[in-house]
Amino acid sequence: MTASVSGAGATVAAPPRRTLILGATSAIAAEVAALCAARGDRLWLVGRDADKLRALVQSLGPAVVGHARVDFTDFDAATACVRQAIDGLGGLDRALVAHGWLPDQARTEHDFAYARAVVDANFTSVINLLQPLAAHCAAQRSGHLAVITSVAGERGRPRNYTYGAAKRGLGCYLEGLRSSLYGRGVRVHDIKLGPVPTPMSEGHPRNFLWGEKRAVARGIVAAMERRRFAVWLPRRWRLVMAIVRVLPEFVFQRFGFLAGR
Repeated sequence: MTASVSGAGATVAAPPRRTLILGATSAIAAEVAALCAARGDRLWLVGRDADKLRALVQSLGPAVVGHARVDFTDFDAATACVRQAIDGLGGLDRALVAHGWLPDQARTEHDFAYARAVVDANFTSVINLLQPLAAHCAAQRSGHLAVITSVAGERGRPRNYTYGAAKRGLGCYLEGLRSSLYGRGVRVHDIKLGPVPTPMSEGHPRNFLWGEKRAVARGIVAAMERRRFAVWLPRRWRLVMAIVRVLPEFVFQRFGFLAGR
């Protein structure tokens, strides 16, 4: 469905949004792509898994005007891919950076190369993508840039603090980028995601705080249309982490469900 605007007794169809999704083969990003396609967006999809990307493109049909397979830690190739997407779409209205990697925390504590790969996947590679995206949106003085971070970045916990540190650093970067672009009409959204049943979270114990994939995807799509800076999905995480953040260290460490492995 294409949005429309009315004026002087006539209804004029608004042009479809030009939407880029980076990390499109992740379970949540694929849901976002389907929702964007259903509302009439022109999509450019980029993912790491060639088979999943091919299947997603086929399922969405003509809404997808272009796609590419890339390893986001191949920084030069990823940057070139962003520029190709912007050219292929003829500009950019919305972009979602949705790739990430939930690692084996214990391994990050003794294998530096592995820990560095975690940081590159969850932090450095995202900055590499945001630089050309931000430059383009700043030049056109419009656009929405959304990035999926994590509630894990709100406080260091033994079970995931390497991953959490990368996400916290990314949140800080987004905060600064948001302020730097605000006066140019560009909106930057930090999607603070709680756990959702996806292949990435397989094997992790579930509780009432877990979200549902399609509901989270709807929240992401809605966030990219608003002025909200930080969006918690599911929304209950906003209250939960507000409490967790203010707990004194000595209190925090006594709660095994928070500070345990």
